[in-house]
Amino acid sequence: MKFTYQIFQAILIILLSSPPAISQKAVSPTPESGNYIKIGLLIPDKESTAARYGAELAIRKANANGGFNGMPFQLVVRSMEGPWGTGSKQAVSLIFEEKVWALLGSHDGRNAHLVEQAATKAIVPFVSAWAGDPTLSQAFVPWFFNCVPNDFQQAEMLFNEICMKRNMSVIALISDNDYDSQLAASSFLKKMKLENRTEPDRFRYENYTGKINEMLDQIQKGKAECIVLLCNPSASLEIYSLIRERKMDQPVFGSHYLLNENIISSRDMKVYDNSIMIPTGKWSAPKFRIFIQDYKELFGVSPGIVAAYSYDGMNVLIRAVMNAGTPDREKIQKALETINYEGVTGTISFDDMGNRNGKYLMTTVRNGIPFIPDK
Repeated sequence: MKFTYQIFQAILIILLSSPPAISQKAVSPTPESGNYIKIGLLIPDKESTAARYGAELAIRKANANGGFNGMPFQLVVRSMEGPWGTGSKQAVSLIFEEKVWALLGSHDGRNAHLVEQAATKAIVPFVSAWAGDPTLSQAFVPWFFNCVPNDFQQAEMLFNEICMKRNMSVIALISDNDYDSQLAASSFLKKMKLENRTEPDRFRYENYTGKINEMLDQIQKGKAECIVLLCNPSASLEIYSLIRERKMDQPVFGSHYLLNENIISSRDMKVYDNSIMIPTGKWSAPKFRIFIQDYKELFGVSPGIVAAYSYDGMNVLIRAVMNAGTPDREKIQKALETINYEGVTGTISFDDMGNRNGKYLMTTVRNGIPFIPDK
């Protein structure tokens, strides 16, 4: 019986309630030969322009250089706003209706799991350009790749900076009920426990709505030596602005999640300049200068960290198609396994689980991105 889009949707609903059975034979819809090599992009909502712009710039540059053997790449965008489960439906739409060759995702970890399962069952390469959820790679799915440092990699850098380099032991950890916030916080707590360190004093943003100063009073009374801020971008900005207003002297550490230019304006993000520290890869100053110039020229605004990761993620997929020598999904997946791409956000390659390789460092923030020495 012919495997239809509607049947796949029904099966996917069942699959999403349990881990994907990788050992079972997956169904791979064969894209039709056409005039374009389609690559799908999944974004949180229609207002999330940064990832779309970053991916579009990469596509335009690839096509200006001749595309793939004269065949142009085409970006197909789907937004994921709506009821829970919309992410999987949009991934299915891209795979079975648009017949994309690969998927790029710039969204939270919870939706990334839905996309990962759909991509795995349909045998489609999926590159994440934002979600750092470490459990995404723990499913040992050969179709998943992450071009951002995952939460546990970031937690290791935070631990090394705070506990090893600065020898601090009294830590205040602030998180919220956001999915990515919870994963980042649990990764940091896990690292502290593995190293037999004292558990940080924990604070939940929701418990102090409208009374953030009360929370900061408690942090000061507890004599915290530093603050680890892992809330969603809006909450983090509110908290950090008050920390600076109160002239608290504890150093503050965060993650890349709080630098989301779709949510926080570049003007507001300046509160972080030269002060908060985040884990990151070694960004390339020369490549970023070219990227920011081309991005501003095309879209009239400056790019942030979301756009940069989307740009690099799309370029990784384009390079994988080039290296594969054919727009065949399985060969693209194999090419991703061995890729070594010099991007704006640094060198991108992947380990056996699809995590981004590389040495990470702690750096301050300027203009909404990790500080890049001009070398």
